[in-house]
Amino acid sequence: MHSPGHRFQAQDRFPARDRFAAGVQYVAGRFGEGTSGRTHAVVDPSTGEEILRYELAGTDDVDRAVAAARAAFPGWSGGTPGERSDALHRFASVLADRADELARAESLQCGKPLKLTREFDVPGTVDNAAFFAGAARHLQGQSAGEYSGDHTSYVRREPIGVVGSIAPWNYPLQMAAWKVLPAIAAGNTIVLKPAELTPFTSLLFAEAATEAGIPDGVVNVVTGAGRDAGEHLVSHPDVAMTSFTGSTAVGRRVAELATATVKRLHLELGGKAPFVVFDDADLEAAVHGAVAGALINTGQDCTAATRAYVQRPLYEEFVERTAELMAGVRLGDPFAPGTDLGPLVSHAQRDRVAAFVDRARAYARVVTGGEAPGGDLAKGAYYRPTLVAGAAQDSEIVQAEIFGPVLVVLPFDSDDEGIRLANDTPYGLAASAWSRDVYRANRATREIKAGCVWVNDHIPIISEMPHGGYKASGFGKDMSAYSFEEYTQIKHVMFDNTAVARKDWHRTIFGDR
Repeated sequence: MHSPGHRFQAQDRFPARDRFAAGVQYVAGRFGEGTSGRTHAVVDPSTGEEILRYELAGTDDVDRAVAAARAAFPGWSGGTPGERSDALHRFASVLADRADELARAESLQCGKPLKLTREFDVPGTVDNAAFFAGAARHLQGQSAGEYSGDHTSYVRREPIGVVGSIAPWNYPLQMAAWKVLPAIAAGNTIVLKPAELTPFTSLLFAEAATEAGIPDGVVNVVTGAGRDAGEHLVSHPDVAMTSFTGSTAVGRRVAELATATVKRLHLELGGKAPFVVFDDADLEAAVHGAVAGALINTGQDCTAATRAYVQRPLYEEFVERTAELMAGVRLGDPFAPGTDLGPLVSHAQRDRVAAFVDRARAYARVVTGGEAPGGDLAKGAYYRPTLVAGAAQDSEIVQAEIFGPVLVVLPFDSDDEGIRLANDTPYGLAASAWSRDVYRANRATREIKAGCVWVNDHIPIISEMPHGGYKASGFGKDMSAYSFEEYTQIKHVMFDNTAVARKDWHRTIFGDR
């Protein structure tokens, strides 16, 4: 089904050319052009039409942004936690005031339905800013004490310096928030490189920081290609930490570059989330949870439900009802009120997803979907919600991250088998377990190896709780107070309390007792 509605012109949706007439680099509180000599076009994925063509950032632009962040660091890090907290409270307020513009910009560049950006992306970002405004005053360390008997020790949490962060295209606004907010709340300054496909909301986010009174140079954005701007940012000697969200393959390259300069490294990488349905589960809840969890953001979510393991007594009915519910999801214009699902972020991504499904036809059954729609939507990067059954556990469609609206369903018999299959991929970012039995569910939360395990739900996140993975899904946490462990360094301070010139331990170096 589809509900394209009235199609507005891109400029009526979000006036990108006017808003970014000065360029799509944001350094030291000002917009500017890139200097790489190469251009890139932001394309509306719902139509294939060019929205804005801009000059990409080059290595000189990265150097300029890092220099601005380095210059701003002493003043920003030297302020009190209360001062940073006040600035972040103002930041949250500015973001709330700009909510409609942020939602429209995100929907235009990503193809997200406006109801998703208005109800999920933007409110989540505002809430993150409000959370870190409070958290900025709670950088806790170990209590001071006389642990050796002759000395008083205490722990300081100190900012690291300039953070160089690289964010993906699937949640540009929220990823900007997840990268920037804990970093600056802890006293760091930052250079953020968004994806070239989707720079708009990262730039608006940085501009909002300036409007809130956060000093120039604390938040900078360089929009360039990964092979030059991104790699130069990670390798830069004045960048003390790298935070990257993206694929596991690119994460390995980022780790190689960061290791050369011994940087602090935070990686949030790919996922292939299992959705484990035990035979005592509420089937209606599981079916609705599977469709919503698989199709959120058109499946372009590293925590999306991608592998449903259903205990055999419920398997056939689960497949039938999930296919029926998927087939009723309305594809359409992201700005139309009746749209449930927008396009993928690009035609290249749509074709990549389609290729996974087409290859799977040789060994599995496509129950519903498995094609791009025609008619009014044919020009966009749309792909129908797709359910695949009958695949083997070791098949590509079960093991590889597809990043599209595709759910694979497999049966299992014993609880042991269900949990074993859930763990049987290189990834470990998120998972869910569906059961009415508290002991069964609790066992699943203990034994499934993932950074987040939901019980009888899939997808919700909250600012107070950490997000991050196990295994090939990376390490480190976004959101929550735990993220400060990524963006601060620990210093032990030790005072002698004896006022004795020759300490007892000196005898190990010179003289006898």
